[in-house]
Amino acid sequence: MQPDDDLCLCFHVSKRKVASFLRVEKPQRVGQLAECFGAGTGCGWCRPFLQKMFDAAQAGNLAETQLPGAEEYALNRAEYVRSGGGTPPPGAEPVDF
Repeated sequence: MQPDDDLCLCFHVSKRKVASFLRVEKPQRVGQLAECFGAGTGCGWCRPFLQKMFDAAQAGNLAETQLPGAEEYALNRAEYVRSGGGTPPPGAEPVDF
């Protein structure tokens, strides 16, 4: 995943925005990432990836966080939503591929 790819697909929050929020705001709990444009408050798909970035930031190695490629990430999220894993807000439904 590139820095400008969306990490939270429901609210179009990029990996770069999350990384900047982590560096500037220094949240003490992963749940505080919701303050970053609502990241993690939609379907829930991105929560494990937000946790991974939070953990990396806490360990001081945020730059080394590896996430799946954007296309694979979006496809897996679409499958997650279609299988009942979460409900995105209106307008954020998975794109058909």
